[in-house]
Amino acid sequence: MQVERRTLLRKLVCSLRGRMRMKTVTIKQLLSFSVLAFVVSILPAKSYAELPVPAHITPPVGEHESPVVPQPIEFPHDRHVKDMKINCMYCHTYARRSKVAGIPPTSKCMGCHKVIATDKPRIQKLTEYWEKGESPKWLKVHDVPDYVHFTHEKHIRKFVFDAKFPVEDVQQVCGLCHGEVQGMTVAEKKKPLNMGFCQRCHEANGGPGDCWACHK
Repeated sequence: MQVERRTLLRKLVCSLRGRMRMKTVTIKQLLSFSVLAFVVSILPAKSYAELPVPAHITPPVGEHESPVVPQPIEFPHDRHVKDMKINCMYCHTYARRSKVAGIPPTSKCMGCHKVIATDKPRIQKLTEYWEKGESPKWLKVHDVPDYVHFTHEKHIRKFVFDAKFPVEDVQQVCGLCHGEVQGMTVAEKKKPLNMGFCQRCHEANGGPGDCWACHK
């Protein structure tokens, strides 16, 4: 169910009012609140379910089911992606310029959660890591063997930037390999990511067929 902008703004205001009553709000937190309120105010009104399917991509066939990987914090992707409309590359900032997509530093999470949902157990646990100067020890979910050379940057460039595909709709591209993340809490492996899966995609979408392109 889509969360309306005014509902998100109301939650931000309530969180701030609670801190002001307890006299625990700082100037830095007030500035963070102002930035967050601005971001929420310009969020698109559409939901990911309404976004266009990339017409320029032929999705590779293949599904996968595996046990859920336990994480130190049950991060709710559905809340951030579907409800808050946060772009994949806002948190996974290296995807557009590196081999790996990257895990956001705790400081990025706390940029919001110094103010938002501070009474929630997940956020309290996150704050404990932050105050100790540590990062949660996230476990890898999507992995390929060491002899496979996969780079996010080349795939994002081909399917998003070179194709002039709207960056705000990038979740539709990411979902080809990562599944419908907007319906998950912690990430789950939903695609096989094996040689057959990758080869079918390369054949259908004009990817390289040379063995050395993927096996270094």
